[in-house]
Amino acid sequence: MKVIHLISGGDSGGAKTHVLSLLQNLNKTITAQLICFRDGPFAQEARAMGIPTEIMAGNQIFRIRRQLAAYIQDGGYQLIHCHGSRANMIGSMLRKTTGLPVVSTIHSDYRIDYMGRPLSRLTFGTINALALRRLDYRIGVSDAMVELLISRGFAPDRFYAIYNGIDFTPPPDQGDRLEYLRKLGADVDEDSVVVGIAARLNPVKDMPTLIRGFAAAYAECSRLRLIIAGDGEERGKLESLARELGVDRQVTFAGWISGGMDRFYSALDINTLTSLSETFSYALTEGARFRLATVSTAVGGIPNLIDTDVNGYLFSPGDWKTLGRHLANLGNNDSLRQEMGERLYQKASSQFSIQKTVDTQLHIYSEILRRHARPKRSRDGVVICGAYGRGNAGDDAILEAILQEMRSIDPDMPITVLSKNPRETRLTYRVRSVSRMNFPGWLSAMKHAKLYLNGGGSLIQDVTSRRSLWFYLINIRAAKRAGCTVQMYGCGIGPVTRGNHRALSAKVLNRYVDAITLREPDSRDELKSMGVTEPEILLTADPALTLHPAGDDEVDSVLLRAGIPPRGRYIGFALRQWPGFAEKAPLFGQAARYAYETYGLTPVFVAVEKAPDSAANLMATQGMDGIPRYFLDNAGSAGAIIGALARMEALVSMRLHALIFAAGQGIPLAGVVYDPKVSSFLRYIGQDLFTDLDALTAENLRAMVDQTAARAAHPETQAAAVARLQEIEHGNVSTAKRLLGM
Repeated sequence: MKVIHLISGGDSGGAKTHVLSLLQNLNKTITAQLICFRDGPFAQEARAMGIPTEIMAGNQIFRIRRQLAAYIQDGGYQLIHCHGSRANMIGSMLRKTTGLPVVSTIHSDYRIDYMGRPLSRLTFGTINALALRRLDYRIGVSDAMVELLISRGFAPDRFYAIYNGIDFTPPPDQGDRLEYLRKLGADVDEDSVVVGIAARLNPVKDMPTLIRGFAAAYAECSRLRLIIAGDGEERGKLESLARELGVDRQVTFAGWISGGMDRFYSALDINTLTSLSETFSYALTEGARFRLATVSTAVGGIPNLIDTDVNGYLFSPGDWKTLGRHLANLGNNDSLRQEMGERLYQKASSQFSIQKTVDTQLHIYSEILRRHARPKRSRDGVVICGAYGRGNAGDDAILEAILQEMRSIDPDMPITVLSKNPRETRLTYRVRSVSRMNFPGWLSAMKHAKLYLNGGGSLIQDVTSRRSLWFYLINIRAAKRAGCTVQMYGCGIGPVTRGNHRALSAKVLNRYVDAITLREPDSRDELKSMGVTEPEILLTADPALTLHPAGDDEVDSVLLRAGIPPRGRYIGFALRQWPGFAEKAPLFGQAARYAYETYGLTPVFVAVEKAPDSAANLMATQGMDGIPRYFLDNAGSAGAIIGALARMEALVSMRLHALIFAAGQGIPLAGVVYDPKVSSFLRYIGQDLFTDLDALTAENLRAMVDQTAARAAHPETQAAAVARLQEIEHGNVSTAKRLLGM
């Protein structure tokens, strides 16, 4: 593989480090040629590192374009990789000239690159923004950067994320710490706890927050000292602020550090970052290499490195009071600093090494070349329609599972999702998405797609909404008439109660659907009773059964943010508002009290759909005085919810997908049935612990708690049933693959 990299050559900071370390290591595997548009320290350092480097200097843009086009053709390069505004502009001009795919790594937010320089922002910033939109693919140096740009209208399925990685080879001994710190001007002794930051002194880095936070921490811990490595236009103002706050003797402005940063980081006890905006900071991974306890703003991709309260601390930009509390806490607790630093090192060294960055970059190149070579077809990919973008974790889990399965068929498959909140869907799943109300938008998508998926859940029913039933039937008809093959994917059917709705559903499904895969047998019976016989009908399982829990660190962080100790003994409750729930709500609180007093299980009330479920949980917990309980209202991703439910010893649930999530982890289940789909699923996996909501009593709910507690010691039966369903679920995928002609 031969890739040509374009860069201005005047770059510094994280972008410089990223490009040079990446190319140095890429050249061990492929040919990565560097083209700089000016000579100077950047190019000199690249040559010193053994990176093949050429200079194409000057302001004659069109001459440089011709020169580069000839160079690329003669050299047999396969891909153009740009870094920075000048490179992006020239790369956009080379797309048609060379016929090669062009990708840009976006190292920072182009809207604030020229903060404080309005003319440069108007010129270079505007040119860069326009050029970025003309390129084929884009790489953000964090998921947060990718999400930011998708939110600005960039195509979500043309993005990749790559994190800045460093070499975690153990550093050599850096010599006497006190001697070094005193040479920098610091007033330190053996007992000092040294807080440090390495950053430019400009408004984006928000150093006033650091100094205010440090001053507050120093008032609680006099051992603390602060060393600021860096320089910039705000230095004078910052020195005045330190004097004003009475910490000028404890704060050292060290200026730029020469000779590399290893010695600086080795002398610190706590690493900090207070940036208002950041992609993914090298300063934090470099500190992690030295096992430093870390406190940072929760911006950009930093939350991907730091799981707050697990391996570090995060705070909101500008919140110097919270920063101060964290610094004081770390300053006063030596063992906590060591523990946090060690945990951060373990995560950073496994997930953010330079080798990980290189491997990711090579994977991106391979995918881009594969996608570039993909034959152009008049019809390609799928349109997926379901109850997405409504804030319901169960429905979103179905979408996540379907997307994974479509990508297992064809990783480059074009996918469009109809969503109530298309912006959120684009950000979360990196797919094209149009509003459910945008009729021209989804009709256009259908005209270009090969397969339409009515995606999971109980969509064909009229219990919750007649309009919903009509919407999905209209979409099925429109998709078929637009030329799509149509599959209802791992879905539930019914109840359809009205006679005219049953007749209409049967007519549409018989005429316009090619195949229906069902998540449980009761849905098959409902189809049969309605007279649906024309489509191929196959019994499979719910797609969400295939999802996996998030990693332990992420789950720990989710629980801690909710105030839940990660290693406790818990029983979960997943409730929802429904006619008749208000009268039964106190019974759940009584059952929670019983589980705590009898089995030592602390109740955790989990919201699958945030707003209504949180209200239901609060209603149930009235009168639980004296009993500890927790609320998990916003776990985030399906993986995080699954991981949290895996920490339960039992689950009492009205929510179907809470049952599905927990079942996949072998957790004993007790269902409260508000809709036949709940009992249908439990019967399908061989579970008999359920009762109808209207028949719920304190006695039968306590009895179910007793039985789940007894079954907790023998999860193997349920695990075997779920494993069987996961295998059967593959019928959803194989049917879609066949309908796609693959």
